[in-house]
Amino acid sequence: MNRTQRIAAAAASALVVGVLAAGCGGSGSDSEGSGGNVTLRVNLFGQFGYKDLYKQYEKDHPGVKIVETAEGDLGKYNTKLSQQIAANAAAGDVVAIEEGQTVNFLQASDKFVNLQDHGYNELKDAYLPYVANATTSADGKTTIGLGTDVGGLAMCYRRDLFEKAGLPTDREEVAKLWPTWDDFIATGEKFTTGIKDDKIHFIDAATNVYNSILMQGGDETYFDRDNKLVVDSNPAVKNAWDLANKMIDAKLTAKVQAFTKEWNAGFKNGSFATIACPAWMTGYIKGQAGDAFTGKWDIATVPGGGGNWGGSWLAVPKSSKHQKEAIDLIKFLASDKGQMGAFKSEGRLPSLPALYDTPELKDAKNPYFNDAPIGQLFVAGAKNLKPVYLGAKNVPVRDAFENVLRSVESGDRSESKGWPAAVKAAEKAAK
Repeated sequence: MNRTQRIAAAAASALVVGVLAAGCGGSGSDSEGSGGNVTLRVNLFGQFGYKDLYKQYEKDHPGVKIVETAEGDLGKYNTKLSQQIAANAAAGDVVAIEEGQTVNFLQASDKFVNLQDHGYNELKDAYLPYVANATTSADGKTTIGLGTDVGGLAMCYRRDLFEKAGLPTDREEVAKLWPTWDDFIATGEKFTTGIKDDKIHFIDAATNVYNSILMQGGDETYFDRDNKLVVDSNPAVKNAWDLANKMIDAKLTAKVQAFTKEWNAGFKNGSFATIACPAWMTGYIKGQAGDAFTGKWDIATVPGGGGNWGGSWLAVPKSSKHQKEAIDLIKFLASDKGQMGAFKSEGRLPSLPALYDTPELKDAKNPYFNDAPIGQLFVAGAKNLKPVYLGAKNVPVRDAFENVLRSVESGDRSESKGWPAAVKAAEKAAK
């Protein structure tokens, strides 16, 4: 970011705060005026780190109470939210939209408040360009969500298990082990030989690494920008698939599905030593592993030098009866103060680039991860993030690929039969 860009970004970020302070108009059918008693229902997936921010907002807005519902299973969350939005039912006054669902919900943009009617055009330049554009319609007339965090990618690893396996533990030395994914696999084989324990595996799951590699492969994954399925013609998909299968062949994976009880338990029982680690994952790991593992985890750069896993936007469904207050709230949560609060609480990396050069973020370290310089590790990747088009049917197609990959990982299907099965499942899911 050059000097001119930094000045522009800082000015735009100041606008976020300025517009927030001025408030905004709303048009909820029976929204109560300021000073009334309003309960805002916020529906999220996972932990966003908003607890202290809610308290501050309620203190600054007497008469407003915030009630959060956080679904731990992203699949269940997306399914329920899609059904509620389609039926124009009570989805919540504020809802979170996950990266893979932005295109899907843009197709139902008439069911959300258009934030361009509430000051969005004065805010958008403060955000990373792809974040600002992700929830805006192709004609540029409708915006349904304000960006919160981005999923700049690194690799988290267990220092104690690396030491036990005879591998370096210093994060810079660890990063040198795996400039490429093939090097990562070779390191995993050394780890397996050195650890001498068949209950401890190098990585958690083939699917998580597969998705991380895929998101490094260019500006498209399963669909092109005309929403045509391209799994058989996009080399990035096959490359990620082949590398994931190399890891399976080398018996590097713990075969645990993400966000299941078994996966959560793995953070405590040490069933895996590395995990593809977006910024928000640091808070998740700490929450699952607990204080006893302070300093045992660390963070290094990811093979391939960067990437993205996740990212979120906050939206206000038109079914909300308190649209004015809900819009005010998402502006607060998506402001520089809100994003830094979520970063401090759960490690969620802000999508406001003006924050990246502030000492508060640039020099940030995480004591749980052996004082890893999380500001440097994640900000460097975030600055280089580019938009990846996911398509309206990305989630069902991704799920189809993951399910087949898990069947190969578990030994229920051979590798040779896995790829054609995945392509066939994707074609069915895309219909």
